[in-house]
Amino acid sequence: MIPISRPLIGEEEKAAVIAALSSGQLAQGPRVREFEEKFAAWAGTKYAVATTSGTTALHVAMLAHGLGEGDEVITSSFSFIASANCALYVGARPVFADIEPQYFTLDPVEIEKRVTPRTKAIVVVHLFGQTCDMKAIANLAQKHNLFVVEDACQSHGAKFNGKMAGSWGTACYSFYPTKNMTTIEGGMLTTDDATVAGQARLIREHGSPKRYLHERLGYNFRMTDPQAGVGVAQLQKLDGWNEQRQANAAYLTEKLTGVAGVITPPIRDGGGHVFHQYTIRVSDREAVIARLTQRGVGYGIYYPMAIHQQPLYQQLGYDDHLPNTEAACREVLSLPVHPSLSRADLDCIVDAVAGRLEGEGETTWNT
Repeated sequence: MIPISRPLIGEEEKAAVIAALSSGQLAQGPRVREFEEKFAAWAGTKYAVATTSGTTALHVAMLAHGLGEGDEVITSSFSFIASANCALYVGARPVFADIEPQYFTLDPVEIEKRVTPRTKAIVVVHLFGQTCDMKAIANLAQKHNLFVVEDACQSHGAKFNGKMAGSWGTACYSFYPTKNMTTIEGGMLTTDDATVAGQARLIREHGSPKRYLHERLGYNFRMTDPQAGVGVAQLQKLDGWNEQRQANAAYLTEKLTGVAGVITPPIRDGGGHVFHQYTIRVSDREAVIARLTQRGVGYGIYYPMAIHQQPLYQQLGYDDHLPNTEAACREVLSLPVHPSLSRADLDCIVDAVAGRLEGEGETTWNT
């Protein structure tokens, strides 16, 4: 079986966990601080605040920026639901803009159409390892006096015009086991804003600057020291793993380009894609899935249903029509691209996709 993802845990990670357990400091402590400092340096930001997950990092970001009742947050409906739910958590309203069909990321033109006097923020989603058009979005945010939160949960190390994803605004990362690096579970908020960082630290620790003093409503969103130890070890390997993902993706693209019924993922001009997922568009998804399954190749559909179509959002009265988003939900298919794949694995993936679709004729796509 070739899995869609595989966390890579080495002796360094195991040793870090044992060291933390042996120290007696199991909750948030010196290893969390070390991980925060090293992650901020790697991301090119002044501050990093560790949390329990990417979702809680997004929640903290909303609170740290003061979002609340009556505010609107523009984001993507083609994402994991936390990208939108973080606005609901604080009483704000998510507003969905359509995506660029070739990159699956928010379309700046569609964002601007949805700006109103109530709009306070844009939550951009750097999806599958590729950034949004951050130059256009940064200009748009400045024009309308909006702040930007980057959902970089799938894009550790991605770049746009040489600038790291996560360094354009307040950013949120996930360290779930399927991500480009992991802390088993965990998240991180990065920012250059000292006030945002200070509020984030309060929020993740019951609103408490010191023990038994509580200045605001907060939560227990603290990362543990054993998790942070894993994070420090993984961070040292991340750039190399990303390079291997890029090499695997280049091989898949070379072999699948020109196969009828398949569109391979393009890389944005000025972009540095780190391929959290290698996501193709296919004309007959069920047939390709059957072939992959027959050959023991894992796959993923990210995402089969847009957020605005989810029962929760239907109950909230959402009736958006986002044609590019909805088409992507029907056509996307993610293939294994993780660093542990062998050349034989990659060839098996190619054969499973191309063997079913070769000779079926060209497909016309709505773009």
